[in-house]
Amino acid sequence: MMMTRETHLPNPMDPQDMMSLRHWDAAGSPPAAHPDMTHEATVDCGWGRLIFGQTFGDARALAATIRAERPGRRDVALYLRDPQVVLAQAPQELFIDPSYTYRLALDGEPAPAPQSGLLVRSARPEDAEAIRRLYQVHRMVAPPRTFLESLERRPAVQVLVAQDEADGSVVGVVTGVDHVLAIQDPDGGSSLWALAVDPQAAQRGVGEALTRAVADSMRSHGRRFLDLSVLHDNAQAIALYEKLGFVRVPAYCVKRKNAINEPLYIGPDPTAALNIYAGILVREARRRGIGVEVLDAEHGYFRLTMGGRSIVCRESLTELTTAVALSRCDDKRVTARVLADAGLAVPAQIRADDLAEVAAFLKVHRRVVVKPARGEQGQGVRVDLDELEDVSAAIEHARRFCDVVVVEQMVEGEDLRIVVIDHRVVAAATRRPAEVVGDGRSDVRALIRAQSRRRQRATGGESRIPVDDETRRCLRTQGLALEDVPAAGRRVQVRKTANLHTGGTIHDVTAALHPALREAAERASRALDIPVVGFDFMVRSPDQPEHVIIEANERPGLANHEPQPTAERFIDLLFPLSRPATAAEAAPAGA
Repeated sequence: MMMTRETHLPNPMDPQDMMSLRHWDAAGSPPAAHPDMTHEATVDCGWGRLIFGQTFGDARALAATIRAERPGRRDVALYLRDPQVVLAQAPQELFIDPSYTYRLALDGEPAPAPQSGLLVRSARPEDAEAIRRLYQVHRMVAPPRTFLESLERRPAVQVLVAQDEADGSVVGVVTGVDHVLAIQDPDGGSSLWALAVDPQAAQRGVGEALTRAVADSMRSHGRRFLDLSVLHDNAQAIALYEKLGFVRVPAYCVKRKNAINEPLYIGPDPTAALNIYAGILVREARRRGIGVEVLDAEHGYFRLTMGGRSIVCRESLTELTTAVALSRCDDKRVTARVLADAGLAVPAQIRADDLAEVAAFLKVHRRVVVKPARGEQGQGVRVDLDELEDVSAAIEHARRFCDVVVVEQMVEGEDLRIVVIDHRVVAAATRRPAEVVGDGRSDVRALIRAQSRRRQRATGGESRIPVDDETRRCLRTQGLALEDVPAAGRRVQVRKTANLHTGGTIHDVTAALHPALREAAERASRALDIPVVGFDFMVRSPDQPEHVIIEANERPGLANHEPQPTAERFIDLLFPLSRPATAAEAAPAGA
């Protein structure tokens, strides 16, 4: 019987078989570049270049290529044989990225993907704005529209987006690079880059769906592995990749020091204990060279100092807000009265002291909102009440948070938050109540638990969905209970209020804001005489003029409105001399 010799297939995890992992040959010298591989190869990915370190035979040439990064880009050099030697060529300009490299072997059949209500497809030029928004939220570099228009001429690069099948919105994006097409890679590899997911997305598994899509695409083209780079402390992403079968491999990244990469090489942030609302302001202050002293990290207090000026802040509330302005916003009755006196539209409102008066008010307005006169973060607020028994119960609930309770006319429409700084509108966003999307397997309680974890991660622990009587009431209006299993793709609203601290999501509409809404918000800020404020409007649509102003927040969460320049305008207000000069201001006289 004749024996046939099996063809040896290289093991994608074995440094002896893989050029991308091999560091030393048997003689103790760096291995020579493979003769078929493209020499000193780079690939433009839109957000920056992927620089293939294993194609460089000289550390000085590789360092020079990394240093040639264009302004506003974020280049990545991977598969360096000796990162420490490359770093030594320009130690003031380069750094070793504190990331792990993970590799997925693309052998065998792909595992079936869970049902998600997502459509993963190739990016199109018209997706450019949605992709830019996703990347800006995560402080990443977005590819220009011209790059997306040229993808057909870039066979080595694919950009995929995840689209919500319910409303067509783009909720995720990723880049895949085919190393064979890019550099004639003898390892037969590929890689995944720049994965970004909308933190406001209600769907589960957006990142997983995009990762699977890139892996399946590369597998279908015969690629042997898929690599990715992930920050060493990104536990959530690492857990996902390990669940999908990725394994850590000894490959390292070197990057150029720039403003985008700064958090990766300046060491631990001394203000890291601050929440996201204080952190965004402190980062902007530090960027401008303003001194920062954290006074009480737990409660968000810090002091900013520049020259002879020193201002204490609690998140976006500062010493510039007077006690009178603060008191006007603190009491919802006073807020409504001041705004009404200024000729601004507010809903009808009464104190909830006399149940007979409340019954008469309900009869006139039919649907009402009950809220504590003082309070924040949606505590004690119940909306869309049309039965006196429910209103009475809501009043008793609200009294747990404040002795004075108000009953307010329920106004239909979209919940719109407008942020005004120095009496100018800076950002506007619609707020949507927390919802979950059914998968056909999980009950509502499990879906809430999973979505609440996602909201907590996306907001640094500031947002979560409570499971309480209000949640159960909201479900009952839809014929559901916590133990029911919604059909796959069914969206279930689990709160009536759109407050972010109870799991609501926020969606930027600044560019679409109607001039009448902008003018009303600026008038309202002057009426309250408050320099930083967030107004809650109820509107027919952000691009329509009809509105009422529900309340004012003297300490709005500016981090919720990225990528709008809320932090920049906040620091401009506090330290106007630190404001960067515009191009016109910087031009010489007579230019």
